[in-house]
Amino acid sequence: MSHSGAANGTRMSGADIVLECLKRIQVDTVFGYPGGAVLPLYDRLPAHPEVRHILVRHEQAGGHAADGYARASGRIGVALGTSGPGATNLVTAIATAHIDSVPTLFITGNVPRALIGRDGFQEADITGITMPTVKHNYLVMRAEDIAPTFAEAAYLATTGRKGAVHIDIPKDVFLEETEFNWPDSVFLRGYRIPGAADPAEVARAAAIIDAAERPVIFAGHGIIQSDSADALRRFAEKGGIPILNTLLGLGSISPDHALCYGMMGMHGSYWANHTASNADVIIGLGMRMDDRALGRFADMNPTATIVHVDIDPAEHGKNLPTATPIIGDLAQVLPQLTEAIQQRSHVEWIRWIDTLRNDHRQSMALPSGTDLTTQYAVSKIAEFAGSEGIFCTGVGQHQMWAAQFMNVSRPRQFITSGGLGTMGFEVPAAMGAQVACPDRAVWTICGDGGFQMTFQEIATMVDERLPVKMAIMNNGFLGMVRQWQELFHGNNYVAVHMTQPDFVKIAEAYGIHGIRVTDKSQVEDAIKEAAAHDGPVILDFQVNAEDNVWPMVPSGASLSETIEGPQRVAR
Repeated sequence: MSHSGAANGTRMSGADIVLECLKRIQVDTVFGYPGGAVLPLYDRLPAHPEVRHILVRHEQAGGHAADGYARASGRIGVALGTSGPGATNLVTAIATAHIDSVPTLFITGNVPRALIGRDGFQEADITGITMPTVKHNYLVMRAEDIAPTFAEAAYLATTGRKGAVHIDIPKDVFLEETEFNWPDSVFLRGYRIPGAADPAEVARAAAIIDAAERPVIFAGHGIIQSDSADALRRFAEKGGIPILNTLLGLGSISPDHALCYGMMGMHGSYWANHTASNADVIIGLGMRMDDRALGRFADMNPTATIVHVDIDPAEHGKNLPTATPIIGDLAQVLPQLTEAIQQRSHVEWIRWIDTLRNDHRQSMALPSGTDLTTQYAVSKIAEFAGSEGIFCTGVGQHQMWAAQFMNVSRPRQFITSGGLGTMGFEVPAAMGAQVACPDRAVWTICGDGGFQMTFQEIATMVDERLPVKMAIMNNGFLGMVRQWQELFHGNNYVAVHMTQPDFVKIAEAYGIHGIRVTDKSQVEDAIKEAAAHDGPVILDFQVNAEDNVWPMVPSGASLSETIEGPQRVAR
């Protein structure tokens, strides 16, 4: 940790201590929105120019920006809100970051200590409200507790299973003076950070893997969070084991690698889902075994032996019976496993999967014909931006098509809300990613519904000169909900049709560039035009209104019941 700034023993206000603490935990950017309870903190910001404050237009967006910043960079993301509505506006962003294990710190102000519990103006029990959606939270009642609290909070957010941590500080604690004392180390009784795995567990897992005829790896977000993509590749290559990715695991192995078989799950490929269903040994690496990836738990693959490596023991056996649970950090466990397993090739198994993929490629092909489709638009954006680009998405059909067609090839390239499925994530998360990675092209693939939840952040992008390219997949519907109503509710479209504003005029209102795309032939030129522009750009892709995402595992079905296209849906 950096030790620049104030020396221990220096007397200062609680507000100055907060800003000194941010420097100590190497935070260079805070996404915030001022208000009465945090005014004493804002009053001291000019005295700490090392901490860049970005004024967002809504606290939820500030939280998503902190989340996008953390996912794109691997560093802790920080958001700040005032008491009451400022704090409650952060709740969606806190829950979004936490369920996806993103290292984030949320700071809120509260009413002065004497007013706590008395329903003071703009008071909310934000500690109570956020408790179920954070790794830990704090209510700091003395200025002298601020520094140890920040040291602990940063340690918790960035170690073990990473996550969201919240600190609530009453207004008068910012004003209270005390000595600044940054702790030399952090010790939390009962908090043990898993590292290497127990050698006996590794040996047991290696024996199961070596005996497998049809092994498969489920690679999740934990690979990316632990910077273990190279270790994953070495492990898979030595064991000759095919790799499937969860949605948030995309980028942990390049799609052009011989052992990469793409995304599994509700909108995963037919071959990935059938590979998962036919394996005799499943090696889960840093993933939650959740319902969107696995379908109906009871029938996922009842005969497979499951080896599950996760840093959080609470995930073992939670949804599926785990034969060999391994608690540990993938960065250390994967080299242990690689060392322990035999060199194998599994020729017959790989040939079976390759045949399946060749026979079913059509179900994951770009639609032919002249229609302007989301699939075509996102594939062209990905082709143009290449492996250096960063892609953020909202939630819905466009998210699934982005996952299927954007050729995600490296860690931290694809940023999306997985566990919570938060619409409106796309624009602010992309803004945060652009702040974290100013030299990369950041494209956000937006739903026309989700875009309208948080597009006020265009104003922030203009202020901060953040050249995010916003590609709206405009189909005039809440597309994923409409798809479910079509397939499973007898075409009964209720509350899914959206009359859209003129998105190009919205661009003009914010003083940025807007491009309307109504024909497939215009797509490539529009992307080039947007990329050449040095500021934010809105691209309004007026795509097919009623396309559906295929393949699909219906809700409550198993992966082996994957439907490839419309002809096989039971109405």
